[in-house]
Amino acid sequence: MRIIIILLFGTLGLSGCSEKSNWELQWSDEFDYTGAPNAEIWDYETGFIRNNELQYYTKDEVNVRVENGMCILTARLENQDSITSASINTRGKMDFLYGRIEIRAKIPSALGTWPALWLLGINISEMGWPACGEIDIMEHVGFDPDVIHANIHTKAYNHTIKTNRGAKINVTDPWTDYHIYALEWFEDRMDLFLDDSLYFSYDNDLADNDDTWPFDKPHYLLMNLAYGGSWGGQQGVDTGKLPQQFEIDYVRYYKEKE
Repeated sequence: MRIIIILLFGTLGLSGCSEKSNWELQWSDEFDYTGAPNAEIWDYETGFIRNNELQYYTKDEVNVRVENGMCILTARLENQDSITSASINTRGKMDFLYGRIEIRAKIPSALGTWPALWLLGINISEMGWPACGEIDIMEHVGFDPDVIHANIHTKAYNHTIKTNRGAKINVTDPWTDYHIYALEWFEDRMDLFLDDSLYFSYDNDLADNDDTWPFDKPHYLLMNLAYGGSWGGQQGVDTGKLPQQFEIDYVRYYKEKE
């Protein structure tokens, strides 16, 4: 079984990237194998984790599997009162500091769905959230179906004190096709893209202050499909639309050419 394609200092054509930057591929998971996600890269969250969400995250194949070149996260109604889904992450296995993270994926959309592609600081155990920093490359909530969101959260800027920084972009029926969601992360700023559209930038204020820029430290990647919760469930949920699938075609990580 081919587990992962690691391409060191190779180059691939990019869409949705800044024109002035030249990128070299460091590694990628193309999901060109069958079974569980590569254990050398991916770990799992299990249980009820955050945001009063309805789903119980599992490692089960019915909730997360790789097949036909895709990593598929599935939210399922197990019985009248139980929803299961999956959340995978690279914590302790692969981390990122600067560069371009590019994910091609097809989101689900139903009342209650809340798929996300995001990063957290690897120092979260010591610093806690949001001091560790959070970068939301993509979030989507089913009750607002034609909108894709990007956000950052820090100690100074986060949704709990209504100061989070972010933007959204309107896309007609974004769940009907695959799109490229990308972060370009530099020492002085972060740029976030949907396909060829740069729609959110966050600048380093150069204050040498972790409260506003904790993004000079490594982060790890999470990919999850939540259902309901404090945001995804704001207008209710429709369990009759389950199961729902979040399909990830690839994850690629690039560095700038020196």
